Parts: sequence; C-alpha cells; structure tokens
Amino acid sequence: MKKIEAIIKPFTLDAVKQALQSAGVSGLTITEVKGFGRQKGHTEMYRGEEYVVDFVPKIRIDIVVKDDLVEQVVGAILKAAHTGKIGDGKIFISDLNDAIRIRTNERGESAI
Repeated sequence: MKKIEAIIKPFTLDAVKQALQSAGVSGLTITEVKGFGRQKGHTEMYRGEEYVVDFVPKIRIDIVVKDDLVEQVVGAILKAAHTGKIGDGKIFISDLNDAIRIRTNERGESAI
C-alpha cells in the first residue's frame, strides 16, 4: 500500500477529484492548507497599503491506494492539476505499513 499526498492549487480541486474517481480511487481526504515554495508568496494591496502574503492557500489531498494503482493515480493528478505556472504543487508517495478500518477491524489492503 502507498500513501499519496498531493498539494495543489484550490481551483484545480474539482478536476483532480474527477480524474481520481475515473482512475478508480474510492476515497480521499482533503485539507485546506497554507504554505510557500519557490513562489515565495506575493504582495497585495488592501485599503491603499501594500502587504506581503507569505503563505499561499493550497489544498492537500491524502489518498491510500494499492501498489498497482500508484502510477495511474499520480498520472491523473499530474494531468488534472497541471497549469504550467509556478505553484502547481507537489506529489509525495510513501510506503504504508498497515491500515485498519475501525468499524470492522479489517486490516491491510481490505481496510482501504
């Protein structure tokens, strides 16, 4: 099993969600997060004053999939979230040792 974490721009969420459903993902978790990378935030004007926005709003998607679905899921995220502009996001893939479904006590791949 693998855990895939994707950090994407908020306006790409619907397209990514649809792509993931088409790729066979049956469940995911999203979190509204803030951060910065190479884009280093930006400046904005508010009531005539300029101020720096250090942390940019993003969406984090957490997905757990079987090993054989990883490339398909990553490809779906890449295609749906790509705009070609700085700040498109990142994808992190980690090994997952175990999963437990609380309701039934199922373990491993049957729990996802």
